[in-house]
Amino acid sequence: LPTAQIDGVVWDQVLVGNTVFAGGSFTTARPAGADAGSGTVARSNLLSYNLTTGALTSWAPTLNGQVRALDVSPDGNRLYAVGQFTLVNGVARNRIVAFDTATGAVVSGFKASANGQVFAVTASASAVYFGGQFTATLGVQRPGGAAAASASNGSVLPWAPTLSGGRAFAMEVAPDNSKVVIAGNFTAVNGSGNPGYGMGAVDTVGGASAPWAVGSLVRVAGPDAAVYNLDSDAQSVYGSTYTFGGGGNLEGAFKASWAGNLEWIDDCRGDSYSIAVAGSAVYVAGHPHDCSRVGDFPQTEPWTWYRGIAFSKTAPKTIQTGTFAGRPAPTMLHFYPTINAGTFTGQGQGPWSVAGNTDYVVFAGEFTEVNGVRQQGLARFATKGLAPNDDGPRSFANSWSLDATSYGSGTIRLSWPSNHDRDNQQLTYRVTRDGTVIHTVSAPSSFWDRPTLTYVDSGLTPGATYSYRVSATDPWGNIANSNTVSGTANSSGVLSSYARTVLADNPTYYFRLGEPSGSAVNWAGPVANTTQTGAVTQVVNATVGSGASRNQAGAI
Repeated sequence: LPTAQIDGVVWDQVLVGNTVFAGGSFTTARPAGADAGSGTVARSNLLSYNLTTGALTSWAPTLNGQVRALDVSPDGNRLYAVGQFTLVNGVARNRIVAFDTATGAVVSGFKASANGQVFAVTASASAVYFGGQFTATLGVQRPGGAAAASASNGSVLPWAPTLSGGRAFAMEVAPDNSKVVIAGNFTAVNGSGNPGYGMGAVDTVGGASAPWAVGSLVRVAGPDAAVYNLDSDAQSVYGSTYTFGGGGNLEGAFKASWAGNLEWIDDCRGDSYSIAVAGSAVYVAGHPHDCSRVGDFPQTEPWTWYRGIAFSKTAPKTIQTGTFAGRPAPTMLHFYPTINAGTFTGQGQGPWSVAGNTDYVVFAGEFTEVNGVRQQGLARFATKGLAPNDDGPRSFANSWSLDATSYGSGTIRLSWPSNHDRDNQQLTYRVTRDGTVIHTVSAPSSFWDRPTLTYVDSGLTPGATYSYRVSATDPWGNIANSNTVSGTANSSGVLSSYARTVLADNPTYYFRLGEPSGSAVNWAGPVANTTQTGAVTQVVNATVGSGASRNQAGAI
């Protein structure tokens, strides 16, 4: 959906009612569709826009350093921002500040502080917990890089867990205010590395360690790995991870109960930087390139990255291979936006953040295009009931082949690879002969699984030539058409009932294997659509002719 744009990177975002708050490193914003440098207004590392329209609001605080993380108080009245800044609207605010979400004004009475960069923040009604590269807050020593402030005035609270070997990147406080889950690249929490390697749970009073069994399974920490982001709902905590080099056993995401027990694993290959639970779905931002372990898209050569994906909240599947074989896994949902990589940070990434509610999902980062449209740094997607639903099947004309071949007198067999759509798995296909629809069928497909579909057109005039075309239509009426092809019906030959059965089973290749000379047939091509059932026989290096081997005829 059309959305405001920025000129740098957004690290984090939160939703409050109909407003999206976004923080990062940027100096200007501009309307949807505007070229870089065109129609800009000043926005200094923090902005907000309307969730329904995508239009920028007039709120324009000035921060002299980047924002790394945002959170909102449980009642939605406070926005907390943390990062590298030391001035907000010209007034000293050392790396943590609170805003009134209704007026946009700085909450003057909240004067928490940190003596180094802050990367993580989470809030309860009475306290604000934060973590990063600092050793003191308001003069009180916090060598473990984690501290808490009173929500009323920012005064230092006793909460002081010790993180060692790294720093915090994310925090989530439990709905009952009993614990805080901390994630990052640290290797120990309060002296323990198991759990405590990349994540751990602590109480909300002094920061003493609490049980967190999932931390003994998901082991991601050190200089080249981290549990990078967290989100939560009333029942569960969701985490995203990255591993570049060594130090970690997961690059995907996980779900755990608030008690700390694993609920599922997304064992995709490719770093995951942010996670958000929205309605019945869980969204991930990063650069997954191989999700075959959870039954979805495989690795391609050259590599292809899918920077926004989605999963079910439930875990109906099981991981089949790898470190987490046998563990529960979610179902990947049919949500495949095309998001490019940006250049602002020099890390070659696209989205760094995802957030959402039951109606919208918002991505943010350093990308410059979404679904082929110029869109820098911010992007919105809506549920089908609110979206324009104008994104249709992706292949058409020369990129989508239709074959018309005659195997018997008065018949022409038509075959085509199924199309694919970024937001609809089920497509409807219509075959036309000389402009008249002669066949309609619906079938599922995705960009990585495009089964061959077939139709045998019979009752034709032997020797006559016909024109054919196939179209693919999504549930919202978006259509993609193939080129028109010609086919001539044979004047001789009989298509047996067995051959009709084989052809009706949508084979990718069909070899009659009935050469009267008895010559050997050696075929070693790729076998596509290996999940086909029915009358499918694979024949490789089979000698055929008048002998017993004739019964091996069939389709691949």
